[in-house]
Amino acid sequence: MDFILTFAFMIDLTHAEQQIQCVNSFQELVSTPFQGRVNAMCWERTLVGDFAEIVHKITLTENVTVVDLDELCALDLTKEGQLARAILLQDFQLLKDHGASPVLNVISYYDRDDIVPFFPTDVYSYHVDRSPIPTDTILCTYHGDASDILPNSQVQQKITIPSIRAALMELYEGAAEDFASFLSDNFFDLHYQANPGAIPINLGQGNLWRLAVDHPGSKVPPCVHRAPHESSGEKRLLMIC
Repeated sequence: MDFILTFAFMIDLTHAEQQIQCVNSFQELVSTPFQGRVNAMCWERTLVGDFAEIVHKITLTENVTVVDLDELCALDLTKEGQLARAILLQDFQLLKDHGASPVLNVISYYDRDDIVPFFPTDVYSYHVDRSPIPTDTILCTYHGDASDILPNSQVQQKITIPSIRAALMELYEGAAEDFASFLSDNFFDLHYQANPGAIPINLGQGNLWRLAVDHPGSKVPPCVHRAPHESSGEKRLLMIC
């Protein structure tokens, strides 16, 4: 049964600088090629059901708890909770059939990285994903705060900012010719700083997104994004692959 949905295409593509392309189906989402400045694809949806009920009834074992599908199916839920569960299972199966490896998480918070105080590399920092093989990041937030993305024209790679690069060079103790490898090995080159006046685009609840990844042969810049600070106080229910 198809539980999806009512569509409401509300994303401001002027602010997004044509970065986002909206589609009308899962098949379009996964098959439409990125091109030009488009590095984020959105199947915008308004979902039915009570996802908060699922979040509250899942047994949390970590700050990021992977939801076991057997546990999800065994939950005693109201009618609204059952509708939400059916959507989660449907999305999970769509992604598996596509060849992806989806993971459903309940997130209280992510671990913070304070090894280099002036340069955190955790997911709360604007960053891009990298892969040695062609792939994309697909995600949907069903409950709680959603991630943000930024147009590539509104960010600067942190390692190109003179003060930050100088501080990293002071931290580095190896040969000069290996400095680039040091930046890559420690993921410093994946992180970005928002320009003054940058306008984040929130991914919203219920929308299924596909974000471009830095990989060999990619024809578009990778999508710059960050996890949200849990300002609402609600735990996130996130599917990602």
